[in-house]
Amino acid sequence: MANFAIDQAERLRRPGQIRSIHLGDTKVSFVPDGAIQGRPRSWLPDATDAMWDAHQRYLDDSGYLVASIGGLLVENGDRALLIDAGFGPQSLPAEPGSPNGAIRSGALLDNLAVLGRRPEHIEAVAFTHLHSDHVGWACHLAPDSDRPAFAHANYLVAEPEWDSRGPTDIEIATAFASRLRTVTDGEEVFPGVRIRITAGHTPGHAEYRISSGGQRVIAFGDALHSPIQADHPEWSCIYDHDPVRAAEHRHRLLAELEEPGTIGFGIHFADAVFGRVSRDGSGPAWRPLHI
Repeated sequence: MANFAIDQAERLRRPGQIRSIHLGDTKVSFVPDGAIQGRPRSWLPDATDAMWDAHQRYLDDSGYLVASIGGLLVENGDRALLIDAGFGPQSLPAEPGSPNGAIRSGALLDNLAVLGRRPEHIEAVAFTHLHSDHVGWACHLAPDSDRPAFAHANYLVAEPEWDSRGPTDIEIATAFASRLRTVTDGEEVFPGVRIRITAGHTPGHAEYRISSGGQRVIAFGDALHSPIQADHPEWSCIYDHDPVRAAEHRHRLLAELEEPGTIGFGIHFADAVFGRVSRDGSGPAWRPLHI
């Protein structure tokens, strides 16, 4: 993986960073919304400075991890599902003492348009979890409108994730109220797309398995925040609700990602969102697809 400097955050807002693959009659596309910087020792506290020195390719020129933000568009014929909804039309500066650096966001709707889709084409938005960098456009009005960006869509949330939301999640509760449909483990939410609840990062965190043409994509949400965790699944993120459970799940997930015909999708993996896992000793476990 090439060094990923902070100006890449602006590149992720442009159509050139859209990535698409085909699984049989299903098309799956990464739709960028922006990017977030993370302080590596803050995001992954178990990683040492020596480990980061040996993995400079994951850092930008200022020493930050740069994590992409966006959604995953799943298209089958005329139908379209969006998994996660980015951070929305907002950007934030770095704050001293925060695990995060700057956040730049707001390009998801423009990038959907590049793919030939308007928000009203999306029949449902399925969420891996309810953190702000995944629900952004679901809570914001469409540009020059008094209606939400995805006013025509159902909002699909794993039942335990919805039940675990806190008293401060008023904006989410209000935005989701009229469109919410809670879903259960194993449920098919779209042709060829099933949810699997994988608590750890949050109490009801979910993955989505997209299967067609004898292949599958596992959109694993925030089970991993950086490709380096494919080499070190024992490293949990500071934002993991249950670090032990999250690490246990990563070990199982990586074993699945090694199976033939399986592609992983890491929403925060910057210029390597689609990839495979291989442990043949010739390099990092996460092998980006060159698409």
